[in-house]
Amino acid sequence: MAGPIILSNVSVPLLGMVDTAVMGHLAEPYYIGAVAIGAMIFNFIYHGFNCLRMGTTGPTAQARGAGSYAEVRALAGRSLFLAAVIGVSIVALQVPVIDFAFWAIDASPEVESLGREYFLIRVWAMPAVLGTYAIIGWLYGLLDARVPLVLQLVTNGINIVLDFLFVFGFGWDVAGVATASVIAEYCGLLLGLFYMRRALRRLPAGEDDARLFDAQRMRRMIAINTDIFLRTMCVVSAFAVFMAKSATLGDVTLAANQILHHFLIITSFGLDGIAHAAEAILGGSAGRRKREEFARGVRTVLLWAGFVGLLNVLVYAAAGSGIIALMTSIPAVQEIAGAFLPWAVLMPLVSTWAYTYDGIYLAATRTKAMRNSMLFSFVLFLALQHFMLPAYGNPGLWGAVAVFMAARGVTLFLYYPRLLRGI
Repeated sequence: MAGPIILSNVSVPLLGMVDTAVMGHLAEPYYIGAVAIGAMIFNFIYHGFNCLRMGTTGPTAQARGAGSYAEVRALAGRSLFLAAVIGVSIVALQVPVIDFAFWAIDASPEVESLGREYFLIRVWAMPAVLGTYAIIGWLYGLLDARVPLVLQLVTNGINIVLDFLFVFGFGWDVAGVATASVIAEYCGLLLGLFYMRRALRRLPAGEDDARLFDAQRMRRMIAINTDIFLRTMCVVSAFAVFMAKSATLGDVTLAANQILHHFLIITSFGLDGIAHAAEAILGGSAGRRKREEFARGVRTVLLWAGFVGLLNVLVYAAAGSGIIALMTSIPAVQEIAGAFLPWAVLMPLVSTWAYTYDGIYLAATRTKAMRNSMLFSFVLFLALQHFMLPAYGNPGLWGAVAVFMAARGVTLFLYYPRLLRGI
């Protein structure tokens, strides 16, 4: 199951790399910066509300493991309902959101103008994105990794084709990249709803189908999603601070850090593939209350995660310079990105365990421990970057990120024996 999930996840940051590469071959670095800042704002929103996926897989897997298919059906409806409410609310609040974002970010006038344009177009994809998150999380809980892979590949394929058509064919630059995303996301949602309907028909009969708005279960789902939301907002906030501080170092450094940031994103999405598989498989063990089975699964997951992390290091070391050249033709940006490439090459060695333990904790729905671990790591990151950036510049900023990722894995490792006792 992990293979298709990894492929599905890695296709997501590849799309972001294409967006950056399309902008990187225009005349000025501020095109890259505008997409970087616009994408950072969406990372806050999209990744923050990725709880709709993460908070659906574990409960669905546990319900499947316990043989409660009525609850499996109800979870599909609850997750889509929450996605619709949140998506429409964010669209309605789009102007205050973008005003606050650029109040908080010290960007050049060119980056701010283009970044604002990018956001105000792409925000209309919000209901589709969150709905697709809910569908993918539910399907993972049913041990279906093939359909999410199809959804991601179709959506991202449409997006990439439209990127080139709108930017190089129609000359829409930043607006073209944003419009391509909106169209592609709604195509993905429609395809996802088709597959969800087909999966619902194939489920075994449940003992009670009238539990969609069961108050107790809805409260539990909201509580799980709230913990995951807070945890994820810390992750996204850390990288938002990273990009915002990069902007204070100039447009060229911002563009270089945005390119290298994609290396980190590819690593995170690849390792999230292992984590998603862990949620689905280990969630079934947790639902059956099989502690030894759960522990054996954890050992296997950690072994595979270590392999994927090492593979990332080797690929980045061998091909990193070529990837930078593909993403931008601006010599100054290439030079800065090349100088800081070793940070991106080595980062998987410290980040592997954080992402993998996330999947283990989600499988057991121990979301409070995840939240607390992340809060500690985030506060540590804020303190480090505050002191290291003025003293060391961009190397200090990258060092703070490395400590942040390592702290996440260490704290979750230390709490794991207590989690296992509760299975």
